[in-house]
Amino acid sequence: MYYAKPFNRRKLKKFYRQFLRKGDLAFDIGAHLGNRSQTWIDLGVRVIGVEPQPVCVEYLKKRFNGVSGFTLLPVALGASETEIEFKISSLHPTLSTGRGEDWQHGINEYSTVKAHWEEKLIVKQYTLDWLISTYGIPGFCKIDTEGFEWEVIQGLHQPLPQLSIEFLAFDKWRTIWCIERLMAIGDYQLNFSFGESQEWYWQAWQRPQEVINFIREERSPHIFGDLYFKLN
Repeated sequence: MYYAKPFNRRKLKKFYRQFLRKGDLAFDIGAHLGNRSQTWIDLGVRVIGVEPQPVCVEYLKKRFNGVSGFTLLPVALGASETEIEFKISSLHPTLSTGRGEDWQHGINEYSTVKAHWEEKLIVKQYTLDWLISTYGIPGFCKIDTEGFEWEVIQGLHQPLPQLSIEFLAFDKWRTIWCIERLMAIGDYQLNFSFGESQEWYWQAWQRPQEVINFIREERSPHIFGDLYFKLN
């Protein structure tokens, strides 16, 4: 079941200490309300937050006003540097997206929340390659872009040490495309953290093809969470 993600700062800090240390750089792609960003700042990490949605941008500006370790970019990331149509769900801002009607229909079938996307904005889009060239290679990169993860991954042409992408069972083929592209860029191991558990599904990290096979065979429609990658 998909729903607005809860925020347990203590649990998140413990979890992300596996990936980040004081002084590291992290990318929060799809920063939303900044819960991951706040956790990383608490760990002494420099954060680049990327968020195109105006209501979230205004909230992030207030939340991190005066915080030197946080840089906010009110743009989208995708496969190329261009402009895209961004769809706004005012009642359910966490479901605002760059994806089209296929994803919108899928999330409404999948979730107990029935969203409507009543507003469309034209937003600037950059790429992960551009972000890296501008700010450097991050120690960790979170990509949670409401169905737009595949587009974001297409804008990356070099391996990142560690990253995560959001996973939704109804959209699993795009997750597989992300894995296959990242396999072509770097030698990764993978693991799942389902829901907001901040716990590993597998005790040992898995090879990419094993995870692809698992995703293909998994039949439960009520699975969401994050898929984590780390370079060997």
